[in-house]
Amino acid sequence: MPGSTQEWPSGRGERLQLRLAQPTEEVVLQLAALLNPKAEVKAVSIGPERLCWVVDDALLEPARWVEWAAGQAFLPTADNAYPGKLCGVPPSVWHALESFFNERVRNAIGGRRLIEGYARMSLVTLPESELRPCQWLCHRDRVAPTAGDLLFAASVLYLFSDAKLGGTSFYEPRRSPVETEQLLQDAQRLSGESFSERYGVKKAYLTASNEYFEQVGHVPAAWNRLIFYDGGQFHSGHIDHPELLNDSPARGRLSLNGFFACRRNAR
Repeated sequence: MPGSTQEWPSGRGERLQLRLAQPTEEVVLQLAALLNPKAEVKAVSIGPERLCWVVDDALLEPARWVEWAAGQAFLPTADNAYPGKLCGVPPSVWHALESFFNERVRNAIGGRRLIEGYARMSLVTLPESELRPCQWLCHRDRVAPTAGDLLFAASVLYLFSDAKLGGTSFYEPRRSPVETEQLLQDAQRLSGESFSERYGVKKAYLTASNEYFEQVGHVPAAWNRLIFYDGGQFHSGHIDHPELLNDSPARGRLSLNGFFACRRNAR
C-alpha cells in the first residue's frame, strides 16, 4: 500500500513527520464511524479543582482500530520527548475525535472555541534504561507557540486490554514556578548522570510523588477507555510495569492521542 508523510505539531512546540499508509475510502469511513455516540462521559477528580472526563466503551469496534494500527509504520521521533513510537492517522479520524470533543467535552473542560489540534497513534516502547531525563518527569502539553488565553486539552484512548501497561497520572509541582521551570530546562539539556546528581531523580518512569511533584490523581487504563483532561496540568503515563512494553501494536501500550488548543471560556 502506498504511503505518505504528514507534518503534525508535536504537543511540545516542535513539528513531527509522521508516516501513514494511504487508507482506502472504505477504511477511512470505517475508522471515523467507530466513535460511540451513546457513550457516557463521566467527570473524575484528579486533584484539587481538577477534573478528568472518562468515556468507557468509547468505540463501537475498538479491535478494528488495533487491526488498522498493526499495518502502519510506527517511527521513533528524535525531536519529541515521547518515550516510544508515533504514527499519523487519516484526517477523517481527527475530525471524528474533534467532533466528539466539541459536542461532549469542550464546554465542560472550559474551552470556548477550538483553534487547532491533531491526533496520532502512540506506542510506548522505551525501556527505563533508555529514558532521557525529561522522560523521568511529568510534563505539560503545548500545541501552539504561546499560551495566552488558550486551553490545551488532551485525550488518550487506551487500545490495549492489559491494564498493567498503565494509565495516566496527574501531578502538581512542589516547588516554586521558577524552580520547577529550571528543573524542566535542566532535564532537557543535562546528561542523565548530571541531572541525577543535581536533582537526585532516578532513571525511571514517574509513577508516584517525589521531591518535586505530588501525584494528585490517577486514571487506570481500561480497554476502550477514552479520557480528556487539561494538558496544562502536569501528567505522565503511569508505566509501573515497563517490562511489559513492546513494539507490537497488537500487544503493546497502544493509544490514540488527541490535542486540542481552545480559547478559554470567559471567567
